[in-house]
Amino acid sequence: MPSTKVASAGLQPGAGGIAWQSVQTTGFTAVASRGYPLNTTSSAFTVTFPASATAGDTIVLVDYAGTFSTNNLTVNPNGLKIQTQTGNRIFNTNRLALTFTFIDSTQGWELSSGYLEGTNPFYIPPYSVDFLVIAGGGAGGNDRGGGGGAGGYRTSTGTTGGGGSTEPSLTFNPGTVYTITVGAGATAPTSKTAAGRGADSSISGSDITTITSTGGGTGGNADTNPAGAIGGSGGAPSAVNTSISGTANQGYASGDSPQAAPNYGAGGGGGAGAVGGNGSSTTGGNGGAGVSSSITGSSVTRAGGGGGGVYGGGTGGTGGSGGGGTSTWGSAGVNGTANTGSGGSGGSGATPNLVGGSGGKGVVILSIPTASYSGTTTGSPTVTTSGANTILVYNDSGSYTG
Repeated sequence: MPSTKVASAGLQPGAGGIAWQSVQTTGFTAVASRGYPLNTTSSAFTVTFPASATAGDTIVLVDYAGTFSTNNLTVNPNGLKIQTQTGNRIFNTNRLALTFTFIDSTQGWELSSGYLEGTNPFYIPPYSVDFLVIAGGGAGGNDRGGGGGAGGYRTSTGTTGGGGSTEPSLTFNPGTVYTITVGAGATAPTSKTAAGRGADSSISGSDITTITSTGGGTGGNADTNPAGAIGGSGGAPSAVNTSISGTANQGYASGDSPQAAPNYGAGGGGGAGAVGGNGSSTTGGNGGAGVSSSITGSSVTRAGGGGGGVYGGGTGGTGGSGGGGTSTWGSAGVNGTANTGSGGSGGSGATPNLVGGSGGKGVVILSIPTASYSGTTTGSPTVTTSGANTILVYNDSGSYTG
């Protein structure tokens, strides 16, 4: 076997209870207390570590032919960790001799000896990450108010908001911190003032173009602020005979509000998947439909528009699918469902100031190849798996380190 310069003299055949095996040229599952010369001359391959281990277990891997830089070696920890991190590790430096010793479930396998002096043998390549970013929903207007628009909806899987094309995946680099911002839903005002627009949601990092979804538009109020506002999806007006636009490739426009007697139905807020319905003389417009996504492994619809309010006993608009609030005559508006980015419904005009519903908080979801997942997060995302991917659902702001 060619000579190999190592930082430890502990790799003599049979030393330390290590049983040396024949030269390996294809992938295999390693066994504790064994040493393996690895020849990647013909092709790269993967060594899978045992699925369970006991403190002190040792495995030794040696680059037999000095070809790791040409055909990399991948080590799969098989559900455990290597130096505190889950996911595969790739070695691309020639003449490595590596001694892995299992410590515990927190640290996992440590490289206890065998580094080439003065080098870092780890190589973790960039990897693709799919995303869904939904902003906070807009609030409904007061006093037969327009429905709130859904928060902007951007994704690299399935259908984007506003009928836009699916966006490309993001490329994450190991060690880079990616900031996750989850936008709050707009809070419905307590008087005849403009309802607030929802807050933006985003993914940002030093090596990617920031993905920002725009907060859902406000619903208009009957008297002092009749016009709705542009947002991720449009917030419906209360007394303006026109629809309000959404943001391109994020959400749809609201319905319009003809302000017709006897019940003065206001328009529904735009949804990520469809325009809001028009109000009429007797009914409020329905909120626009949301969009379904299977990024978590199951189909979930989010980002519906809020239903439009009415006056004098009419029928309020129904919230759009995915969590939009529904308006009912004689009642305050209904909030959009939390962490769907849906719009709140318009308030009815039973009394001068029956308020609209608040918008639902947004959400950010990442789908990361499990083999590359670092396990380092802040903000307490919900962590699940789907197929070969680890899914992070951020209901609050936080971060992920690649």
